[in-house]
Order: sequence, then structure tokens, then C-alpha cells
Amino acid sequence: MTEYELTRRDALKALGAAGITVAGGVTALSWSDRSTDAENEFGDHERRTVYAVAATVYPSELAGIEDFVDAYVAGRLNADSTRAAAMADAVAALDEYASEWEGDEFVALDPATQDETLGAMGVRIATPDPDGDPRQRVRYYLVNDLLFALYSSPTGGRLVGIENPQGHPGGTRSYRRPPE
Repeated sequence: MTEYELTRRDALKALGAAGITVAGGVTALSWSDRSTDAENEFGDHERRTVYAVAATVYPSELAGIEDFVDAYVAGRLNADSTRAAAMADAVAALDEYASEWEGDEFVALDPATQDETLGAMGVRIATPDPDGDPRQRVRYYLVNDLLFALYSSPTGGRLVGIENPQGHPGGTRSYRRPPE
């Protein structure tokens, strides 16, 4: 296990920071718990695309990205079934742009081209807006949501030097150490 290993427990804490409670804890964060309507809107292709976006925007020091993203997104979609259609629409917008400019869906591109595609689409400078143009929706539903999940988790917070990210109490260990 690396120093920055994301876990399903991190996903649970990130969901808590987003105000989402998960009945059943970590074991409830699975795709099998989702309704068939939500599965039809947000299927395997969308999941793989979200993994690819996470691998592009997350720091390379992280391990366990797929399990973390899987648990976090499953929790988000279980809590808000209408979000599945909006996220699927953002994935479709990203795929349309990638197909137009790179000749293939986003997930099929190599990692360097995926990074270039997000930049060329203007996602990095776009104002996140759930009802905005395609780049704003990609920024809102994919990039910002994934970054929020990462940096509100204990592991993501530790990665950037925030010992107790908002929504994470940190435990008694953090109160026993003298300041640096």
C-alpha cells in the first residue's frame, strides 16, 4: 500500500462531506445496489470514462483510483437518481468533442491525449455550471465533482497537506501532536 492509497472508506468520507449519508456504510457503495433506470442512463461506458477523467485530473502519486471513484460515484448516483442522466450527458458531451477532434471516444484515447483534450475543450478554465454549455457541464459533473471527492477525503487532504479536510474529524491523533 502506498502512502496515498485511496480506499472505499475515503469515498464514504467524501460522500459525507458532500452531505450524502450511505445506509450500510462502505459495503453499500456498489453498482449492484443501483436501480435499473439509473443503470440504463449511466452504464459501463460512462463508468470507464469517469475513471479516465479521474486518472487525468488526479495526481499521479495516488493508487486505488478506480475503487475510490467507483464507490464515490455509486454513492452519488444512489443518493440522487436524476444525477445519472446529467452525468451521462456530460460524458456524451466529452465523447462528442473527443470524437470530433481526436477521432475516438475520450476513454479510448491515450492518457496524454486525454489531458490535451480536456485542456483544448476549455474544461480547465470553464465556469462550472450544471445547465451550461458542454464544457461547463463536463467541468461541473465530472472534473469538479471528482476533485471535490478527492480533496474532501482523508487521503486526498493528506496529499496536499490538509490533515483534517472539511467533513473529516481526523480523530484524536491530530490533537496529540504538537504543531510543526
